[in-house]
Order: sequence, then C-alpha cells, then structure tokens
Amino acid sequence: MKTCLIVDDSTVVRMVARRILGELKFVTREAVNGAEALESCARSMPDAILLDWNMPVMTGIEFIEMLRCMSGGNVPRVLFCTTENEVGRIRQALDAGADEYIMKPFDSEILHTKLDQLGLIDA
Repeated sequence: MKTCLIVDDSTVVRMVARRILGELKFVTREAVNGAEALESCARSMPDAILLDWNMPVMTGIEFIEMLRCMSGGNVPRVLFCTTENEVGRIRQALDAGADEYIMKPFDSEILHTKLDQLGLIDA
C-alpha cells in the first residue's frame, strides 16, 4: 500500500483528504504544519505528500525546500493543494520541488487523476 502524508492546518481539509485517500487505498498520516511534517518524514518517508501553502510555523514552500534537502527527500511526490492560484505562485511551488499543483476545494476525481498521473495509483 502507498502512503500519503497530509499536511494542512485545516481539520476539515485533512478529514476530506483522508477519506478520499482511504478510498484510493492509501495509508495516511497527518501533520498540521511543515515542522510536524518534516519530523514525520524523518521517521518514515511517504510515497506522496498533499501539501498546503499557508500554515502556521512553516509554510508549504519552506517545508518542500527543506524536504528536498533531506536524505530520501527526493522520493515523495508532492502535490501542493492550496487556494493560491496566481501563475507566479504555481511556478514558485514547482520550482521549489512540487510535482503537481491542485486547487482547493478538490474532489476525489481531481485527486485520483493527479495521483494517477504521478504513477501513484495501482492498476
């Protein structure tokens, strides 16, 4: 089974993502900010990370820049999931190391499609 770390300060977003990812047969872990997410990755690197941009303690950009410098930090496929929709922000996320970018609110079809495009959905 694939693993996904859900990193978002919103309880509702984490709950929705957990439900959708569970339907897609992912084992999920959660973090409410980038610092918690880095600690989680240091313990066990996930296959995928669903990452918010705006969080307390550490932004999604700060997190991904630190993640990509960690041992094994190049492995997880990172999907930014945010309300930030400016082209410059999307470019910043991709330049920082994100693999994909989806907008909130998202649904199961969008998440399934993006994860499949990243090769994370088993046939």
